[in-house]
Amino acid sequence: MSEKINTRHNILETAARLFFTKGYHATGLSQIIKESDCPKGSLYYYFPDGKEELALECINCTRELVIEKWSSKFAEFDEPSDAVQAFVLDMAEDAEKFDYKGYMPFSFWMAVETSSISEKLRSAGQAVFASWQAVISDRLIAAGMEKGKATEIGVVIISLLEGALILALTNRDKQPLLTAAKCLPYVINQCPSF
Repeated sequence: MSEKINTRHNILETAARLFFTKGYHATGLSQIIKESDCPKGSLYYYFPDGKEELALECINCTRELVIEKWSSKFAEFDEPSDAVQAFVLDMAEDAEKFDYKGYMPFSFWMAVETSSISEKLRSAGQAVFASWQAVISDRLIAAGMEKGKATEIGVVIISLLEGALILALTNRDKQPLLTAAKCLPYVINQCPSF
């Protein structure tokens, strides 16, 4: 049974890396099969609907991974602003550690690239951002922030992080993430309701 789990995981990991580094359109199933070193039948066994199903699974896995990281940071810190800042600083360290390649398989470009080709992929991308925003907003509400403001702050934080991530990857420099981390406590604690 563990061999099956490892094969499926290997296919997913390879697909996520290729989708991130080459893009959804430029990644073919034959390339995923070759680089994952898995039999062609295994890919179709685990993902009978092909590339779209594989992309959906990659998106969902990333959504869960990031939610787990957010939840862990919020559990580690009493103040939500401290947790958000620590989350972004960890992102900056991960970006540098992985040489700005493939450490976050879903982000702005995956959402933009896939949203126009498939309603399922667009919905999955929408769900990713909504769930990340909800984790942040829920923690802010638990800390005493009014729901409407917490929802707005969740949107701002995810937007700021995605922008900083794009700049960090484009420049191959963690400074945009460090700058975002420095500003986020102000966004959380001082931002007025809109």
